[in-house]
Amino acid sequence: MRGLYRGNTANARAFRFAILAFDIGSIIFFVASSLQDANVWIYLVDALIALVIVLDLAARFWIEERSRRFLMDAATWADVVVVITLLLPTLVESLLFLRVLRALRLLRSYRVLKDLREEFAFFKRNEELIQSAINLGVFVFVMTALVYVLQVRTNPQITNYVDALYFTVAALTTTGFGDITLKDTTGRILSVAIMVFGVALFLRLVQTIFRPVRVAYECPDCGLNRHDADAVHCKHCGRVLHITTEGSDI
Repeated sequence: MRGLYRGNTANARAFRFAILAFDIGSIIFFVASSLQDANVWIYLVDALIALVIVLDLAARFWIEERSRRFLMDAATWADVVVVITLLLPTLVESLLFLRVLRALRLLRSYRVLKDLREEFAFFKRNEELIQSAINLGVFVFVMTALVYVLQVRTNPQITNYVDALYFTVAALTTTGFGDITLKDTTGRILSVAIMVFGVALFLRLVQTIFRPVRVAYECPDCGLNRHDADAVHCKHCGRVLHITTEGSDI
């Protein structure tokens, strides 16, 4: 089990990629199922996802040398909360939005990041961009879920998850169409949080997109670890660098 979670074999990498695919699939299901009426098949899928998460938690706890660190990890408790909302949906209906905490698992594992860097050149070249996009996506998911749960019973303008998503994106981009607004005190505070924190994440993503591509290479002298892809000298100390590159076709 430790080999699958931490090993460097092809099977171990395939296993970790399968877990990553499961995480992405479960998040998509949580969003899609929120648009559907309660149905038996949805509860069955919920139970299956909960079972997989429980097995994953048990396996990670089993191989962890320092169990205290595992129990104090925020991602561990996020998974516990997700399992509770999946197995007891009727008892914690007002907390179902917490299922999107599963998104916190995306690309948070050092091993998964290492695997992606080694297996996919595209990810290695654009890691910072992908990380920024995922952070923004997780924020949008969480804020949308909060807007939906806190407003669906009191705000006639928000009737489903898509309405909440529409408002969240409009607030985050400061577009403010005005056709959907949060009028109570809780809604206004939530709107402020979306604009303040969301705009910061959005600007970070835009900055990453339009900033010149840089590569990770630590300068032996000054320690600067981000350089232009075609850099010959370190911009900080001037040392000659030997960055491995395939060159340019231009």
